[in-house]
Amino acid sequence: MPLAPIIETEIAALATRYGAPRRIIAMIDGNPFDPVAQSDRYGEVCMVVQRRNGRLLTAIKTFYPAGCFRLLTGGVEHGETIEAALHREVAEETGLHTVIRRFLAVVEYPPYAFATFAFLLDECGGKLGSRDPHERIGAFRDIDAHELPALAATLEAAPDRFDDEIGGNWRDWGRFRAIIHRVVYEVLTHGAADKD
Repeated sequence: MPLAPIIETEIAALATRYGAPRRIIAMIDGNPFDPVAQSDRYGEVCMVVQRRNGRLLTAIKTFYPAGCFRLLTGGVEHGETIEAALHREVAEETGLHTVIRRFLAVVEYPPYAFATFAFLLDECGGKLGSRDPHERIGAFRDIDAHELPALAATLEAAPDRFDDEIGGNWRDWGRFRAIIHRVVYEVLTHGAADKD
């Protein structure tokens, strides 16, 4: 299902300000799971926060399978702009002050009406720590960009079991989560944006 015209208009405006994102259509299989099955959002922002040490911020939630650190994401609610969601989620999940450096990617996942909007952000202040206890972040970890494929592989190997926390199977969730890590890696290491 294509993105709504109003979303495409915002993507075009963001591309003018922050660079044209790579556009990807990624098929996901398996049974529904959160967040793609949640009706309160049309997508999520992926916050690729570059720390002052040059490394990228990842996190693991308290209920995730062991070792499943990942880039931070947060929902874009209906009626909310992508950029507003980005700023809100960065504040809630990290407590850091950031500036947007680059619009990296838009990944759509048919048959779901859901997309991930990835942005590279530079840390410029604040103190790292979740401001929203409902996020249940267990730990943060900084990684180098070249570690993103290994992170994706760990996510793809998540346990093959159902969990009420995500309303689905961890393996399906992990394969979905791995996609944006591979896309971000490709964009960061190969530079040029393109459209698939």
